[in-house]
Amino acid sequence: MRDPIILFATPALACALAAGCAPSNGAPEAAPAAVGSGEAAASQPCTPLETRPPNGTGQQPAFAGQTRTCGVRSNAAFEVQVVARGLAKPWAVEPLPNGSLLVTEKGGQLRVVSAAGQIGPPIAGVPPVDSRGQGGLLDVALSPRFANDRTIFWSFTEPREGGNGTSVARGVLSADGTRLDQVRVILRTRPTYANNMHYGSRLAFGTDGMLYVTMGERSDRTTRPQSQQRDSHLGKTLRIRPDGTAPPDNPLVGQAGALPEIWSLGHRNIQAAAMDPRGGFWIVEHGTRGGDELNRVEKGRNYGWPIAAYGIEYRGGTISSALGEAQTQRSGTEQPVYYWDPVIAPSGAQFYTGSAFPAWRGSLFVGGLASKRLVRLVIENNRVTGEEHLLVDRDKRIRDVRQGPDGALYLVTDEENAELLRIAPRR
Repeated sequence: MRDPIILFATPALACALAAGCAPSNGAPEAAPAAVGSGEAAASQPCTPLETRPPNGTGQQPAFAGQTRTCGVRSNAAFEVQVVARGLAKPWAVEPLPNGSLLVTEKGGQLRVVSAAGQIGPPIAGVPPVDSRGQGGLLDVALSPRFANDRTIFWSFTEPREGGNGTSVARGVLSADGTRLDQVRVILRTRPTYANNMHYGSRLAFGTDGMLYVTMGERSDRTTRPQSQQRDSHLGKTLRIRPDGTAPPDNPLVGQAGALPEIWSLGHRNIQAAAMDPRGGFWIVEHGTRGGDELNRVEKGRNYGWPIAAYGIEYRGGTISSALGEAQTQRSGTEQPVYYWDPVIAPSGAQFYTGSAFPAWRGSLFVGGLASKRLVRLVIENNRVTGEEHLLVDRDKRIRDVRQGPDGALYLVTDEENAELLRIAPRR
């Protein structure tokens, strides 16, 4: 079932603190010429998209354009088609080569939705999940060789003795799409913990053929410090082979007491991840009250949580843990490429590489939960130079966004009676 709604990319207002606007993949209001470094020029100031006061009163960005950058508009005419309705709290959508789509539902169901919008029955063979709180059946990704091996990978909250944990499994999707064969759990993150929050988790295959897995730190103050510990998977990104083993060139391989799957550390709760067209690994992680972060993740780097962060505690006051109070800038930790305060509540991410929307090529799209919008970021030389907010009028929590083989964008909304949407060029 498709209900087309014709829209234009909404105009956005502009710019960063004491900075000008860079017109790339979209025309900003009152914009001077773009600068090659990707940072906004200290020229004609403009109004940022976000005009509410930040939660982190007095906190200053580390560089111009790190937050509240220029609003841009692409003037891309598109329509939003409702492909299907009635999905139960979908968490991820993954387009298949034949035009159908795999959709995970938080409660533990994996389904195929046809291009015409027919929702298939639950696929057999999915292991049990713990769907309490933020847990459940989470991300799904196709093998890079799916056309030949029909293998898929998924992450889920696995019930365990003493609690639960994020695990990754793989299996072979039958030709008729009704069952999974050769199912095997290839990664069980450690430690097991007994709560129902901050599991991560997104899956992304790199150009190196490795599977990158994002983790949360399980939210509790007692687990926060584990984001900095090398003997814990919590608050990390992980890099594994498709069989679940750690590649020998991972940064902590061979170090005493360190888990070899770790790729980076110092993260809070990563529910958005994407590879850029050059193979760069990007994540967008949830902050507290303020401090959602866009990070370009590099091997062995420390991204700060909970000792370096923007924003404040949910209850108010400085972010803190057993490791002390957080600073916005701390030696030995990486600064985010970009941050939001107040937050967008990011979930799902996709670099656009298709031909359906030339003006969007190279943009990073991020789903917004609390903000109820689709965020488009213009990125030049690893700096955000423009931000556009789309689908604001639909007032829907966006859980995931993926690009299909047809160049359209596919989204799922975060609802008990949710929608699968398709963003396509206006006809």
